[in-house]
Amino acid sequence: MSKSLHFRQDGTFTIAQFTDLHWQNGESEDLRTAALIQQVIDAESPDLVVFTGDVIYSDGCTDPRQSFRDVVAIIERNGIPWAAVFGNHDTESLVTREELMQVQMEHEHCLSEAGPSDIAGEGNFVIQVQDAEGENPVATLYFLDSGSYSEIPEIEGYQWIQRNQIDWYVEQSKSITAANQGEPVPALAFFHIPLPEYKEVWKKETCYGSHHEKVCCPPINSGFFSAMLDMDDVVGTFCGHDHINDYWGTLHGIRLCYGRASGYHTYGKDGFRRGSRLIRLHKGERDFSTWIRLDNGTVIDEPKEHHPKG
Repeated sequence: MSKSLHFRQDGTFTIAQFTDLHWQNGESEDLRTAALIQQVIDAESPDLVVFTGDVIYSDGCTDPRQSFRDVVAIIERNGIPWAAVFGNHDTESLVTREELMQVQMEHEHCLSEAGPSDIAGEGNFVIQVQDAEGENPVATLYFLDSGSYSEIPEIEGYQWIQRNQIDWYVEQSKSITAANQGEPVPALAFFHIPLPEYKEVWKKETCYGSHHEKVCCPPINSGFFSAMLDMDDVVGTFCGHDHINDYWGTLHGIRLCYGRASGYHTYGKDGFRRGSRLIRLHKGERDFSTWIRLDNGTVIDEPKEHHPKG
Protein backbone atom coordinates (compact mmCIF):
# COMPACT_ATOMS: atom_id res chain seq x y z
CA MET A 1 0.00 0.00 0.00
CA SER A 2 1.00 3.61 -0.33
CA LYS A 3 2.56 4.89 2.86
CA SER A 4 0.99 8.32 2.43
CA LEU A 5 -2.20 9.49 4.11
CA HIS A 6 -4.74 11.84 2.55
CA PHE A 7 -7.72 13.88 3.63
CA ARG A 8 -10.98 12.84 2.06
CA GLN A 9 -12.63 14.84 -0.70
CA ASP A 10 -14.99 16.31 1.91
CA GLY A 11 -11.98 17.83 3.72
CA THR A 12 -11.99 15.47 6.72
CA PHE A 13 -9.58 12.94 8.16
CA THR A 14 -10.72 10.62 10.95
CA ILE A 15 -8.56 8.76 13.49
CA ALA A 16 -9.72 5.98 15.82
CA GLN A 17 -7.64 5.89 19.02
CA PHE A 18 -7.50 2.62 20.94
CA THR A 19 -5.57 2.53 24.19
CA ASP A 20 -4.67 0.13 27.00
CA LEU A 21 -5.87 -3.07 25.36
CA HIS A 22 -3.61 -5.18 27.63
CA TRP A 23 -4.03 -8.09 25.21
CA GLN A 24 -2.56 -11.37 26.44
CA ASN A 25 -3.12 -14.75 24.75
CA GLY A 26 -6.49 -14.54 23.06
CA GLU A 27 -8.55 -15.28 26.13
CA SER A 28 -12.24 -14.39 26.31
CA GLU A 29 -11.42 -10.84 27.50
CA ASP A 30 -9.20 -10.37 24.45
CA LEU A 31 -11.93 -11.59 22.13
CA ARG A 32 -14.23 -8.94 23.60
CA THR A 33 -11.53 -6.36 22.86
CA ALA A 34 -11.28 -7.61 19.28
CA ALA A 35 -15.05 -7.32 18.88
CA LEU A 36 -14.98 -3.73 20.16
CA ILE A 37 -12.25 -2.77 17.70
CA GLN A 38 -14.18 -4.23 14.78
CA GLN A 39 -17.40 -2.60 15.94
CA VAL A 40 -15.75 0.84 16.00
CA ILE A 41 -14.21 0.31 12.58
CA ASP A 42 -17.55 -0.76 11.11
CA ALA A 43 -19.35 2.23 12.60
CA GLU A 44 -16.78 4.95 11.97
CA SER A 45 -14.68 3.89 8.93
CA PRO A 46 -11.55 5.67 10.22
CA ASP A 47 -8.77 6.76 7.90
CA LEU A 48 -6.15 5.83 10.49
CA VAL A 49 -6.02 3.72 13.65
CA VAL A 50 -3.65 4.76 16.46
CA PHE A 51 -2.77 2.59 19.45
CA THR A 52 -1.54 4.74 22.34
CA GLY A 53 0.35 2.12 24.32
CA ASP A 54 -0.13 -0.97 26.46
CA VAL A 55 -1.33 -2.78 23.37
CA ILE A 56 -0.26 -5.98 25.11
CA TYR A 57 0.42 -6.92 28.72
CA SER A 58 3.72 -8.66 28.05
CA ASP A 59 4.08 -10.02 31.58
CA GLY A 60 0.99 -12.16 30.97
CA CYS A 61 1.80 -13.19 27.39
CA THR A 62 3.14 -16.60 26.40
CA ASP A 63 4.62 -15.00 23.27
CA PRO A 64 4.43 -11.20 23.31
CA ARG A 65 5.34 -10.94 19.64
CA GLN A 66 2.46 -13.16 18.60
CA SER A 67 0.11 -11.34 20.96
CA PHE A 68 0.96 -8.04 19.27
CA ARG A 69 0.42 -9.64 15.86
CA ASP A 70 -2.98 -10.91 16.97
CA VAL A 71 -4.08 -7.39 17.90
CA VAL A 72 -2.99 -5.63 14.75
CA ALA A 73 -4.30 -8.45 12.55
CA ILE A 74 -7.75 -6.99 13.20
CA ILE A 75 -6.71 -3.71 11.60
CA GLU A 76 -4.76 -5.41 8.82
CA ARG A 77 -7.81 -7.46 7.77
CA ASN A 78 -9.70 -4.21 7.34
CA GLY A 79 -6.94 -2.69 5.22
CA ILE A 80 -6.67 0.44 7.37
CA PRO A 81 -3.38 2.27 7.96
CA TRP A 82 -2.29 2.15 11.61
CA ALA A 83 0.48 3.28 13.94
CA ALA A 84 1.35 2.63 17.57
CA VAL A 85 3.40 4.02 20.43
CA PHE A 86 4.59 1.91 23.34
CA GLY A 87 3.35 1.99 26.91
CA ASN A 88 4.92 0.83 30.15
CA HIS A 89 3.42 -2.70 29.97
CA ASP A 90 4.24 -3.58 26.35
CA THR A 91 7.82 -4.64 27.05
CA GLU A 92 7.96 -5.58 30.74
CA SER A 93 8.71 -9.22 30.02
CA LEU A 94 10.09 -11.52 27.29
CA VAL A 95 10.40 -8.85 24.60
CA THR A 96 12.19 -5.55 23.94
CA ARG A 97 10.85 -2.42 22.32
CA GLU A 98 13.20 -2.98 19.39
CA GLU A 99 11.79 -6.47 18.87
CA LEU A 100 8.19 -5.27 19.06
CA MET A 101 8.97 -2.49 16.60
CA GLN A 102 10.23 -5.13 14.17
CA VAL A 103 6.92 -6.95 14.65
CA GLN A 104 5.03 -3.76 13.84
CA MET A 105 7.01 -3.20 10.67
CA GLU A 106 6.25 -6.70 9.38
CA HIS A 107 2.75 -5.52 8.53
CA GLU A 108 1.59 -4.07 5.23
CA HIS A 109 -0.54 -1.28 6.68
CA CYS A 110 1.77 -0.22 9.50
CA LEU A 111 3.03 3.38 9.42
CA SER A 112 5.15 3.19 12.59
CA GLU A 113 8.87 3.80 12.35
CA ALA A 114 11.70 2.99 14.73
CA GLY A 115 12.81 6.62 14.61
CA PRO A 116 16.25 8.04 15.35
CA SER A 117 18.56 5.64 17.18
CA ASP A 118 20.39 8.44 19.00
CA ILE A 119 17.43 9.65 21.09
CA ALA A 120 15.50 8.04 23.93
CA GLY A 121 12.80 5.49 23.24
CA GLU A 122 11.76 3.41 20.29
CA GLY A 123 9.19 4.73 17.86
CA ASN A 124 9.59 8.51 17.77
CA PHE A 125 8.30 9.41 14.32
CA VAL A 126 6.24 11.85 12.26
CA ILE A 127 3.45 11.28 9.75
CA GLN A 128 2.20 14.04 7.49
CA VAL A 129 -1.32 13.92 6.08
CA GLN A 130 -1.70 15.28 2.56
CA ASP A 131 -4.65 17.09 1.06
CA ALA A 132 -7.10 15.06 -1.01
CA GLU A 133 -5.08 15.72 -4.17
CA GLY A 134 -1.85 14.52 -2.52
CA GLU A 135 -0.13 17.80 -3.33
CA ASN A 136 0.40 19.47 0.04
CA PRO A 137 0.75 18.33 3.66
CA VAL A 138 -2.07 19.86 5.68
CA ALA A 139 -1.71 18.07 9.02
CA THR A 140 1.13 16.59 11.05
CA LEU A 141 0.98 13.67 13.48
CA TYR A 142 3.79 13.27 16.04
CA PHE A 143 4.35 9.97 17.85
CA LEU A 144 6.61 9.77 20.91
CA ASP A 145 7.72 6.98 23.21
CA SER A 146 6.92 8.24 26.71
CA GLY A 147 8.93 5.41 28.28
CA SER A 148 8.11 3.16 31.20
CA TYR A 149 9.53 3.81 34.67
CA SER A 150 12.07 6.26 36.02
CA GLU A 151 15.63 5.09 35.51
CA ILE A 152 16.97 7.41 38.20
CA PRO A 153 17.12 5.49 41.51
CA GLU A 154 16.32 8.56 43.60
CA ILE A 155 13.16 9.31 41.59
CA GLU A 156 10.21 6.96 41.80
CA GLY A 157 7.38 6.82 39.32
CA TYR A 158 6.91 6.84 35.58
CA GLN A 159 9.37 7.90 32.91
CA TRP A 160 9.10 11.27 31.19
CA ILE A 161 9.71 12.38 27.61
CA GLN A 162 13.42 13.05 27.45
CA ARG A 163 15.26 16.20 26.49
CA ASN A 164 16.67 14.72 23.29
CA GLN A 165 13.17 13.66 22.23
CA ILE A 166 11.95 17.21 22.79
CA ASP A 167 14.87 18.58 20.79
CA TRP A 168 13.99 16.13 18.01
CA TYR A 169 10.38 17.30 18.02
CA VAL A 170 11.46 20.95 17.85
CA GLU A 171 13.70 20.26 14.85
CA GLN A 172 10.94 18.34 13.07
CA SER A 173 8.46 21.12 13.73
CA LYS A 174 10.86 23.82 12.51
CA SER A 175 11.51 21.90 9.30
CA ILE A 176 7.82 21.32 8.59
CA THR A 177 6.98 24.97 9.31
CA ALA A 178 9.80 26.19 7.07
CA ALA A 179 8.57 23.98 4.21
CA ASN A 180 5.11 25.53 4.67
CA GLN A 181 6.33 29.10 4.00
CA GLY A 182 6.88 29.71 7.70
CA GLU A 183 3.32 28.84 8.73
CA PRO A 184 2.98 26.07 11.35
CA VAL A 185 1.04 23.05 10.07
CA PRO A 186 -1.75 21.99 12.49
CA ALA A 187 -0.54 18.95 14.41
CA LEU A 188 -1.56 16.28 16.91
CA ALA A 189 0.74 14.40 19.28
CA PHE A 190 0.29 10.83 20.54
CA PHE A 191 2.04 9.19 23.52
CA HIS A 192 1.08 6.84 26.36
CA ILE A 193 1.79 8.46 29.74
CA PRO A 194 -0.02 11.77 30.40
CA LEU A 195 2.01 14.94 30.82
CA PRO A 196 1.91 16.77 34.17
CA GLU A 197 -0.22 19.39 32.44
CA TYR A 198 -3.08 16.88 32.35
CA LYS A 199 -3.28 17.31 36.11
CA GLU A 200 -3.05 21.09 35.79
CA VAL A 201 -5.79 21.45 33.18
CA TRP A 202 -8.30 19.57 35.36
CA LYS A 203 -7.59 21.89 38.26
CA LYS A 204 -7.61 25.16 36.31
CA GLU A 205 -9.87 24.88 33.28
CA THR A 206 -13.29 23.62 32.28
CA CYS A 207 -12.85 19.99 31.22
CA TYR A 208 -15.16 17.53 29.51
CA GLY A 209 -15.51 13.87 30.43
CA SER A 210 -14.63 11.61 33.34
CA HIS A 211 -11.87 11.73 35.96
CA HIS A 212 -12.14 8.58 38.11
CA GLU A 213 -8.49 8.10 39.10
CA LYS A 214 -5.49 10.27 39.80
CA VAL A 215 -3.41 11.47 36.88
CA CYS A 216 -0.47 9.04 36.82
CA CYS A 217 1.95 11.44 35.18
CA PRO A 218 5.73 11.50 35.63
CA PRO A 219 7.15 13.20 38.74
CA ILE A 220 9.36 15.32 36.46
CA ASN A 221 8.10 17.93 34.01
CA SER A 222 10.67 17.77 31.23
CA GLY A 223 9.19 20.63 29.19
CA PHE A 224 7.47 18.96 26.25
CA PHE A 225 4.33 21.05 26.71
CA SER A 226 6.42 24.24 26.75
CA ALA A 227 8.13 23.17 23.53
CA MET A 228 4.77 22.62 21.86
CA LEU A 229 3.71 26.12 22.88
CA ASP A 230 6.91 27.53 21.40
CA MET A 231 6.45 25.71 18.09
CA ASP A 232 2.76 26.68 17.83
CA ASP A 233 1.78 23.66 15.73
CA VAL A 234 0.26 21.06 18.10
CA VAL A 235 -3.43 21.69 18.75
CA GLY A 236 -4.16 18.44 20.58
CA THR A 237 -2.42 15.64 22.46
CA PHE A 238 -3.73 12.12 23.09
CA CYS A 239 -2.62 9.64 25.73
CA GLY A 240 -3.88 6.62 27.65
CA HIS A 241 -2.39 4.97 30.75
CA ASP A 242 -5.13 5.94 33.22
CA HIS A 243 -7.91 3.52 32.34
CA ILE A 244 -10.84 5.29 33.93
CA ASN A 245 -10.07 8.84 32.87
CA ASP A 246 -11.33 10.03 29.51
CA TYR A 247 -11.55 13.81 29.89
CA TRP A 248 -10.13 16.57 27.78
CA GLY A 249 -9.43 20.22 28.50
CA THR A 250 -7.66 23.12 26.83
CA LEU A 251 -4.58 24.62 28.44
CA HIS A 252 -2.95 27.66 26.77
CA GLY A 253 -4.52 26.74 23.45
CA ILE A 254 -3.64 23.02 23.41
CA ARG A 255 -6.35 20.44 24.01
CA LEU A 256 -5.08 17.69 26.30
CA CYS A 257 -7.14 14.54 25.67
CA TYR A 258 -7.31 11.10 27.19
CA GLY A 259 -8.39 8.19 25.06
CA ARG A 260 -11.04 5.76 26.26
CA ALA A 261 -9.61 2.49 27.57
CA SER A 262 -10.39 -0.25 25.06
CA GLY A 263 -9.23 -3.50 26.66
CA TYR A 264 -11.15 -5.90 28.89
CA HIS A 265 -8.09 -7.75 30.17
CA THR A 266 -7.26 -5.07 32.74
CA TYR A 267 -8.80 -2.94 35.47
CA GLY A 268 -11.78 -0.68 34.90
CA LYS A 269 -14.74 0.67 36.82
CA ASP A 270 -18.31 -0.61 37.07
CA GLY A 271 -20.46 1.32 34.64
CA PHE A 272 -17.47 2.81 32.79
CA ARG A 273 -17.66 0.96 29.51
CA ARG A 274 -14.75 0.27 27.19
CA GLY A 275 -14.58 2.23 23.96
CA SER A 276 -12.56 4.32 21.57
CA ARG A 277 -11.90 8.02 21.08
CA LEU A 278 -12.50 9.31 17.58
CA ILE A 279 -10.71 12.40 16.27
CA ARG A 280 -11.71 14.26 13.12
CA LEU A 281 -9.47 16.83 11.49
CA HIS A 282 -10.92 19.39 9.09
CA LYS A 283 -8.78 20.77 6.29
CA GLY A 284 -7.78 24.38 6.85
CA GLU A 285 -8.73 24.42 10.53
CA ARG A 286 -6.41 24.57 13.55
CA ASP A 287 -8.87 22.47 15.50
CA PHE A 288 -10.54 19.06 15.54
CA SER A 289 -13.76 17.43 16.67
CA THR A 290 -13.70 14.43 18.99
CA TRP A 291 -16.14 11.96 20.46
CA ILE A 292 -16.20 8.56 22.17
CA ARG A 293 -17.88 5.44 20.89
CA LEU A 294 -18.65 2.80 23.52
CA ASP A 295 -18.90 -0.96 23.21
CA ASN A 296 -22.70 -0.84 23.33
CA GLY A 297 -22.86 1.56 20.37
CA THR A 298 -23.45 4.68 22.43
CA VAL A 299 -21.74 7.82 21.14
CA ILE A 300 -20.63 10.44 23.67
CA ASP A 301 -20.24 13.70 21.78
CA GLU A 302 -21.40 15.98 24.59
CA PRO A 303 -19.49 14.78 27.66
CA LYS A 304 -20.27 16.18 31.06
CA GLU A 305 -18.56 19.43 32.05
CA HIS A 306 -16.26 19.79 35.02
CA HIS A 307 -15.64 23.29 36.31
CA PRO A 308 -12.59 23.99 38.49
CA LYS A 309 -13.27 24.73 42.09
CA GLY A 310 -12.99 28.43 42.82
